[in-house]
Amino acid sequence: MAKPSAYRCSECGWTTLKWVGRCGECQQWGTVGEAGVQARRVTPAAVAADRAARPITELRTADAPRWPSGVAEFDRVLGGGIVPGAVVLCSGEPGVGKSTLLLAVAAKTASSGRRVLYVSGEESLAQVRLRAERTGALEPQLYLASETDLATILGQIRDTAPELVIIDSVQTVANAENEALAGGPSQVRDVAAALTRAAKDAGVPLLLVGHVTKDGSVAGPRLLEHLVDVVAHFDGDRQTALRFVRASKNRFGPTDEVGCFEMTGDGIVEVPDPSGLFLSRSATPLAGTCVTVALEGRRAIPVEVQALVVKASTAQPRRVVNGVDASRVAMVLAVLERHAELHLGGSDVYVSTVGGIRLTEPGADLAIALAIASAERNVALPHRLAAIGEISLAGEIRAASAAKRRVTEARRLGYNRVVDESVALVRNAIPETISEGRRQSATREPVGVPEF
Repeated sequence: MAKPSAYRCSECGWTTLKWVGRCGECQQWGTVGEAGVQARRVTPAAVAADRAARPITELRTADAPRWPSGVAEFDRVLGGGIVPGAVVLCSGEPGVGKSTLLLAVAAKTASSGRRVLYVSGEESLAQVRLRAERTGALEPQLYLASETDLATILGQIRDTAPELVIIDSVQTVANAENEALAGGPSQVRDVAAALTRAAKDAGVPLLLVGHVTKDGSVAGPRLLEHLVDVVAHFDGDRQTALRFVRASKNRFGPTDEVGCFEMTGDGIVEVPDPSGLFLSRSATPLAGTCVTVALEGRRAIPVEVQALVVKASTAQPRRVVNGVDASRVAMVLAVLERHAELHLGGSDVYVSTVGGIRLTEPGADLAIALAIASAERNVALPHRLAAIGEISLAGEIRAASAAKRRVTEARRLGYNRVVDESVALVRNAIPETISEGRRQSATREPVGVPEF
């Protein structure tokens, strides 16, 4: 038998005969250590009759039974509800509201009569109780424990016999038989594997809270994401109260659903229809504003894009963006300069979205272009107008993804004029829309100014 490799990467499993500081496969630092276990020859075992392989055509299909958690937006991301025995990993930046969301899920589940075990490795029982009082999550079927030892947590699960287990967080739990520090790759791997096996054997759903690294990925070995059934990312801007939950992996449902929440002083609140969160409250059209319909998962959301064009005060004109991609704005400005004869080389251009939402898709290009043109001409666009389309470098307007769904949502919200790929060219869309805006402004009754 060949001599086994002496060192192994805890992140990806790469092996080497000598120690190195950086893994040659995944390029991670400090993950290579002694393998410790000698390779042994494995002899085939007898297979029981009930576990013998069967033709796939003889197997019966049945949907996994689900039960609602009580938080509809969270159930939407999971694919319709919680599946018994499923392991869900919820990750997000510190302070974004992961613990608050899962405590709300625990309280809603407990209020339905199901026993829930909430294990906190970061907070004491008194701290969790205070947050539960503030958010109205006090339920007699909600059991709390403050533990970081893996064996003790497994004992709590056995003695409590819950129907839902929440671990906050997996990086704080440690296996006493592993000498590594809590949160290390080997500890996270051992803890996640043991908790996953316990959940599968008992048929109890398990929700894990996971930390993230500086680049926003889940901390710990990549194996953690492979072990779990669902990986849900909880993100949002700290400057705004809006939060989104997205699933990047889901074995029981789609990965293109998005849950929308709002952080308040009393906890986290569902936002089933966020259509009005990203629009200004002005009753009359204003110059430099245009509405587009963005896609968040399968959900179409109207978003208002605002632009401001002023004479440059320095030799180098400024390009300031907020909520949109700076490179796409620069491309749109170049297309407007070349194909729409909109000369902005001597002007400062500011582009922003309303409500703190971030637009990264190309379907918002046309709305950005119309908002900039409206600000430069100082003409408000026609009332109840929405723009949906991608702009190419040749000045063509292309259809955005799921264009029919976007147009349907715009019509539902009362936007009777939709500028899209049917216009074909930017040099036609800009003058036509600006001219129509001038005509509406000329016929619009002036708003009276109250006297003081």
